[in-house]
Amino acid sequence: MKWLVLLLGIAANSSASVLIKMAMMPPRKFPSLSEPLSALYNWPFWLGLILYGLAFVLYAAALAFLPLNVAHPILTSGAVACVALLSFIIFREPFYWTTALGIALVMAGVVLITAKVK
Repeated sequence: MKWLVLLLGIAANSSASVLIKMAMMPPRKFPSLSEPLSALYNWPFWLGLILYGLAFVLYAAALAFLPLNVAHPILTSGAVACVALLSFIIFREPFYWTTALGIALVMAGVVLITAKVK
């Protein structure tokens, strides 16, 4: 259960980031002096904001079951890796071999940080 909560937190966080990116891309508009109410119709922004809130609640729930030095690195690095992959798939942003290596190194670092070896 604790790992499911953490995985859902990663999914909510990375989905929120993707939606906020979508909210800032044309044809959607964010508030400006010329169109201050345009944000009301920007559904990716509001859904992203809600998902960031959900990610925070799931993170807090995970902290009830997991130590902070385990939950935080897994959540943040998992979100970073997911966003890198989703930005490539959805937005066709570049994905270099260094990106893949960076994700692998971050994951290796998280394994080392959370390992229970004395």
